[in-house]
Amino acid sequence: MERVQSKRFVSRLTRDTLALILAGGQGSRLKHMTRWRAKPAVPFGGKFRIIDFPLSNCMNSGIRRIGVLTQYKAHSLIQHIQKGWGFLRGEFGEFVELWPAQQRIDLSWYAGTADAIYQNLDIIRNHNPSYVVILAGDHIYKMDYGPMLAAHVERGADATVGCIDVPVGQASAFGVMSVDAEGRVTGFLEKPEKPESIPGRPGVVLASMGIYVFNPEFLYEQLIRDADTAHSAHDFGKDILPAVIGRYRIMAYPFRDPASQRQAYWRDVGTVDAYWAANMELIGVTPELNLYDQTWPIWTYQEQLPPAKFVFDDEGRRGMAVDSMVSGGDIISGALVRHSLLFSNVHVDSYSTVQDSVILPNVGIGQRCRLTRVVVDKGCRIPDGMVIGEDPVQDAQRFFVTSGGVVLVTPEMLGQELHYAR
Repeated sequence: MERVQSKRFVSRLTRDTLALILAGGQGSRLKHMTRWRAKPAVPFGGKFRIIDFPLSNCMNSGIRRIGVLTQYKAHSLIQHIQKGWGFLRGEFGEFVELWPAQQRIDLSWYAGTADAIYQNLDIIRNHNPSYVVILAGDHIYKMDYGPMLAAHVERGADATVGCIDVPVGQASAFGVMSVDAEGRVTGFLEKPEKPESIPGRPGVVLASMGIYVFNPEFLYEQLIRDADTAHSAHDFGKDILPAVIGRYRIMAYPFRDPASQRQAYWRDVGTVDAYWAANMELIGVTPELNLYDQTWPIWTYQEQLPPAKFVFDDEGRRGMAVDSMVSGGDIISGALVRHSLLFSNVHVDSYSTVQDSVILPNVGIGQRCRLTRVVVDKGCRIPDGMVIGEDPVQDAQRFFVTSGGVVLVTPEMLGQELHYAR
């Protein structure tokens, strides 16, 4: 196994790999946040979009041939990728290509994750990759795909599935695997209600991350077989993997922190509560996701904006932010921002208080407002004197209140019909 540790060996593998990022999902559990955008286009972490994380993982891993498969309300996602990810050099065989649903095979749109890949088989074959990495475009994590590719090759796998440990109570949101001592996948259940725990580890299951490495010919064969199968949902978790386990060499690759070998950071921000919590984690002194890590930068399109500004220093009218993250173009004018995350171009006016909240770009908050445990979507204008997050009954009449008590506010809820891709 010494070759797995060889950087040159890994770099050869990543150079010859094609990454396909599935970015067409609606993300309906994020409610109104995905009314005008696909889930991978949802802003995250003060200046990024969710799609930036798998794209940055590819860049940092040395994978420079990438196809992004889009479908649902993809305009803002396409704009973001065109603006921020056009720096690769085609002369060197590097690219980030946008593959919209375009009915290449028949008159249907993408019917599932496997069908999305199947409908682009001619493009994939034209790129002639040595390996294909399939990634979800809607998760937050930092991962070097090189060691996973190396393990795939060393173990002679037909396909390798990235996996994490999750509590049994959360298993119904994942594909759950069982493996033998070698790490070969022996069983796969898509979103089971009552799965069995990992032997010797009660209360924990092994869950698929939606990350796969395939040998190309094996992938083509399975996609064509699935396309010809009646009543298939054409999904990797529901159809492709269950059909090949036991017949082919399907290996599991546990996602571990390289230094500690413990479970690495990975978040599915698929609900408003999970989205709010993942952003709030970043405000901590030493968050598990380190956005300041210069060895593994997260790349994105970055607007040219002036620095954040804090104005007025009068008693009761002091512009300040405490235990918070603020972004370029923000103006905190005689207001208090406490334990909150503000994206770019957020203006908070005098005598207002923002606490435990996530404020997306281009939001204006008027005077004498109080916002607590709120997610404010892009472009909102909060009128003077508005109080949100203190009266759940009143909030539920105007906005969306989650089971965890987080209030989601969008322009439409405020009567501000913006009608543009956000």
